[in-house]
Amino acid sequence: MEKTILQLETLTCPSCVRRIEGNLSKAKGVASAVVKFNASKVEVEHESSLSKETINDMVSNLGYKVLSVK
Repeated sequence: MEKTILQLETLTCPSCVRRIEGNLSKAKGVASAVVKFNASKVEVEHESSLSKETINDMVSNLGYKVLSVK
């Protein structure tokens, strides 16, 4: 398993957390997705076959701006 952390633009509501976590958790290869609301970060544990770019694209496609990926 690998861990990827995405820094997002400021999240404005708790429903953003549920939306991001829910969508990422359903994605093939994702073991867990946790959004830290106050820090506007997403921590994703995933299989190595799932690239950081793919995770970035999944979050971006939900309408959230990703500032950095680690």
